[in-house]
Amino acid sequence: MEINEKIKNRREELGLTLQEVGEYLGVSKATVQRYESGEIKNLKLGTIEKLAQILKISPSYLMGWNDPEENKVSKITDIKEAIKVIMTQPGLMLNGEALSDESKIALANAIQLGIQYAEQMQKKEKENN
Repeated sequence: MEINEKIKNRREELGLTLQEVGEYLGVSKATVQRYESGEIKNLKLGTIEKLAQILKISPSYLMGWNDPEENKVSKITDIKEAIKVIMTQPGLMLNGEALSDESKIALANAIQLGIQYAEQMQKKEKENN
């Protein structure tokens, strides 16, 4: 599947309009339509990163470097699995910027501290009941 098809298919999958994507990217909806039609083929790295962010996929999938199922942002129900995803997710973004390895570690550590605190609270609740 070509990049233009990935953009259109994923946008429609998420229920986003051309206008919404355009506003996020800072371009017109006509420009987004040109991305989707393949009329514009050479996208800037910044555009690819922002498209990947709004489409909740990795830039590497968008470029055709990875399998689509590996790169969709999915609902994670296990916190420990979330930490694993954080540490291995390529192109993980925060406020429009890719997280460094150090930032990923800090985020994972913060989540781990939160888990420990929640476990303590659960233990106290059980003792009180």
